[in-house]
Amino acid sequence: MNRRYLPVFSLLVTLSLLAQQAPTTREQVARPGGKLPGNPKVALVKIAEGFYDPTNVASAWDGTGRLFVTERVGRVKIVNKDGSVNPQPFLDLTKINPLGSDVQTGFVEQGLYSIAFHPKFKQNGYFYVHYASLPFNGDGVIVRFQVDPKSPNVMTPERTNQTAKVIMRIEQPYYNHNGGQIEFGPDGFLYIGSGDGGWEGDPYGAGQDLTTWLGKMLRIDVDTFDDDTVSYKIPKDNPFARARDERLMQLFGISEADFAKIKTRVRPEIWSYGLRNPYEFSFDPKNGHLFIADVGQNHWEEIHFQPKGSKGGENYGWNLMQASHCHPLTGPSENCPVIGVLPAAEYPHEIPYPGAAPLKDGHGCSIEGLGVANYGGMNGVYLVGDWCTGRLFGMGWDGRKWILEEMLHTNLQFTAGGNAEDGYVYAVNCNCFYTADRGPLGNPPGALWKIVPASEVKPGQETALTVQQISQAASPSSGAPVFRHPLTNQEVKLTLYPNETVTPKVLEFQKSGKNPYNGDKTAAAAGQKIYGEWCAACHLSDGTGRIGSNLTDKQVTYPRVANDVGTFEVIYAGASGAMQSFGGRLTQDEILKLMAFMETLKKK
Repeated sequence: MNRRYLPVFSLLVTLSLLAQQAPTTREQVARPGGKLPGNPKVALVKIAEGFYDPTNVASAWDGTGRLFVTERVGRVKIVNKDGSVNPQPFLDLTKINPLGSDVQTGFVEQGLYSIAFHPKFKQNGYFYVHYASLPFNGDGVIVRFQVDPKSPNVMTPERTNQTAKVIMRIEQPYYNHNGGQIEFGPDGFLYIGSGDGGWEGDPYGAGQDLTTWLGKMLRIDVDTFDDDTVSYKIPKDNPFARARDERLMQLFGISEADFAKIKTRVRPEIWSYGLRNPYEFSFDPKNGHLFIADVGQNHWEEIHFQPKGSKGGENYGWNLMQASHCHPLTGPSENCPVIGVLPAAEYPHEIPYPGAAPLKDGHGCSIEGLGVANYGGMNGVYLVGDWCTGRLFGMGWDGRKWILEEMLHTNLQFTAGGNAEDGYVYAVNCNCFYTADRGPLGNPPGALWKIVPASEVKPGQETALTVQQISQAASPSSGAPVFRHPLTNQEVKLTLYPNETVTPKVLEFQKSGKNPYNGDKTAAAAGQKIYGEWCAACHLSDGTGRIGSNLTDKQVTYPRVANDVGTFEVIYAGASGAMQSFGGRLTQDEILKLMAFMETLKKK
């Protein structure tokens, strides 16, 4: 038994956990709005920052308390127990390429995905990384390295080159939906999350195809120390491990028609299938249950539960299903049969599939599994964060059913997380060129956060602000508002440009901070013309967004624009990415009319 998975001593708890199971009907699938047992409250305390595109958080479970944060570009950094970050990376694949190929980072979903440490790392020094490699579409490569005991915090180029051993190569037809996480389970085997290979809708049908590794959870035995001729072995109890033997046994004594029905190329590494993009998954350190955060497509995000006693072979439905719903390409009807195992929980995007009832609000766009919490009143609660909205969800079992609760709505762009030796769950947020500007009141990007009970926050500690807190802070207080640049937070002097006059409405806005044109149909009509000329190319004519953000979202996913002052600041001074400044292109009066039209988009 793996040392990090502790036995459960309480008979009551044991019986309760044994009752956990995947839903059997669509109605049983948990959605946002539930309340977890004990009403736990959490906060995110900043531990460290300065990470570039962090993609994974892992522990070596060697008693040191170190955390290892992978960066998409190909680096692994160590965060010590005291929160300090070592100046020299633990592993740096940006300067060496032991396999003769650099890390592929040409697309936002590719790069160094994750790191995993052998259950006996303290004794053997073995660790494993999974990354996208050049050339072509970034085939996934899983490589084993070995730490030098004399240099436990730095893999030198010589050591990296000497110890590199390729465990597996996963061919990718496209450059997205590649999965990426690897993790040792309580059984000591290496689990691999592999996406469907990309594009849209799983064009190759990989999720349901047992002859490919794509769209699967894989399970392999890497303990081949006595045989350097093989990279891994197939665990004997894998659900398809005996498929080859069974095929050979059926070669004789069956008809040609029956033989044609046999899957002759099934992959024995497959543990479960029917997944779109299991980018992050977690084992419960307390009991070994498996939770899979499967990134959805356009409509639904889903969480799958697999109990420790599973024999594998679960079909999670993709691409015939999306969460508990029919795949949109098969039509809007919900009368299709359930295929495979339903998710324990799901949450929607802003806009559901065609024909479905419109949602009052959206919840996100891309689920990121963080870890399993067994503290602060939480018992086996799987914590996940949404990449777009900064929502933190907790999924737990109440003794009868699964519950999904929105625990916090932050402005963080969650990318990954992990369980640590200290018993807590840690999370990282993005620092990347495609990160939306969060404004000066936002928390730092590229940071490591510790998810703690709210009661444990100490004075002076920086915590992740909620959207409500940021909105309140951004709202003008009594008196005239101060206009600040969205990127620098420096005060902006609203300079008049040639031929520009200050209208009474502009003066009113500068005094009150509220757009006096809101609700004015004539002003909104003028703003629509301005929008069509300057904004529609990026945000589309209906405001749903393409390059630019979705302007119809009633939920505040971009805290700075929660009020009129913040919206004006962004339009006037610009923001990160492709959002250029329009001060000087548009008069202040025109910006206010544009804002009046934008307000109507939220009411449609």
